[in-house]
Parts: sequence; C-alpha cells; structure tokens
Amino acid sequence: MLEVLGYEFFRNALIAGTLASVACGIIGTYVVVRQMVAISGGISHAAFGGIGLGYFLGIDPLVGATGFTVATALGMGALQLRARQQMDTIIGAVWAAGMALGILFVYLTPGFAPDLFSYLFGNILLVPRGDILVMAVLVAVIVSVVALFYRELQAVTFDPDYARVMNLPVGRLSLLLLVLIALTVVMLIRVVGIILVIALLTLPAAISRLYTTRIWSMMLGAVVLGVIFTVAGMWLSYLLDVPSGATIILVSAFAYAGALGIERLR
Repeated sequence: MLEVLGYEFFRNALIAGTLASVACGIIGTYVVVRQMVAISGGISHAAFGGIGLGYFLGIDPLVGATGFTVATALGMGALQLRARQQMDTIIGAVWAAGMALGILFVYLTPGFAPDLFSYLFGNILLVPRGDILVMAVLVAVIVSVVALFYRELQAVTFDPDYARVMNLPVGRLSLLLLVLIALTVVMLIRVVGIILVIALLTLPAAISRLYTTRIWSMMLGAVVLGVIFTVAGMWLSYLLDVPSGATIILVSAFAYAGALGIERLR
C-alpha cells in the first residue's frame, strides 16, 4: 500500500478521512450519548435536497448542502421546541422531503449531474483539494464551538432537566448541537455518502462508549477509532478493488459487532 502514497488523490483521501474522523469522534459522541441517531439520519438524508439545490443554482453542491442542512436542522429543532411535535414524525417528514427536493432540483437542472452517485454513496478517493479545505474549515468551526461550550453541551447531553435547573439555555444549546451535527454530515458526504453517513457518525463513538463514560475520553477514543476504520477501509478497498465508502462502513460495523461480543464475554 505504501506505493499508493505517491499518488496525490490517495494522500488527499487520507487527509479527508482524518478530518472526517475528528468531526465524527466529537459530534458522534454527543449523538450517541443523547440518543440522537434517528434525528442525525434525518438530517443526513435531507442534505440531498441541498445538493440538488446547489446543482440547480449552479454553485458547489457541498455549499448548497451546508446551507440547506443547517437550515433543516434548525427547522427540526424549532418545530420540536415550539410546536411540540413528536420527533419521529418530524424526522420522517424531513427525511422524505429532503430526498424528494433533491430529486426535483436535479431533474429541473439542465444537463446531467455526473457525480451524483458519489454524493449518495461517497468516494473518498475522489475528494478534491478544494473540498479538503472546506472540510478543514468545518472541523475548525466544530472544534472551536465544542471547546467554547464544552461544559454547557455536556450538561445538556447528559441531563437536560438538570441543565434547566442550572438556568442553562437548553433550547438554544440543543439547536447549536443540531447545527454541529449538520456540519458534520456535510463533511461526511464526500467520504461515505449520504446513505452511509449515520454509520460512520455513530459507530466509533458507540464503541468508545463501551469502555469509558467521560465525554472527553469518549471523543478521543472515537477519533482514534474513526481514523483506524477509515485507513483500514481504504486499504482493503485498494486490495480488493471495491468501493471505499462501503468498505469503511463494513469495517466499522464488524468492529462494533466484535466490541459488543467482547463486552458480553466480560
């Protein structure tokens, strides 16, 4: 595999995988602890609407996905807080509407969307340098916000009722967490695609949670596991000549199954 490092596209893939692992490890920890896997799935599938909008407006699809996904996350949070709707109903509606809007925008766009498949299922080996710069900026934003509001987000994640007693703005912090999830989802689209985002976002954090209960150590473990799964998946995909995104997810899933088995034996 070492000879492959001579190719720029492979080096770009390693950088993109590392950046994605950092975001997944940090935000995925909050998602797993607060049991927000379903809402994260809804946000990730709604991102397809932003990709279609980007094609329709003639801008970078990832830029369109970023704005659309953040707006969707805020809308979902506002509906839950103000309209007091059941979250599973909101998730189902957003999930379907986002995919439908994406299909509609792509259909209305003149010409052909050549790399639409890569947005659905990902192709980390084709991540351009421009997208890596966008990913680096998003990671910087995510790390900075989490560092700034670490204690507040920790309180809201573990015990929202206690956070309210402590006069913390639980509603606004919840919206902030949804925005961070949306930004992480956008980062993962190029790596594993919209369909597989939820697995890479949650599996490393879920494994890490089996061995620690502290947020910071859970994040660190999830980041390390994310890097390992990404590199191992890319290596296997290179050896077997199979899609990289799907291989990364399968490596993560097998690792999670193994971790559950070991924990059960313990």
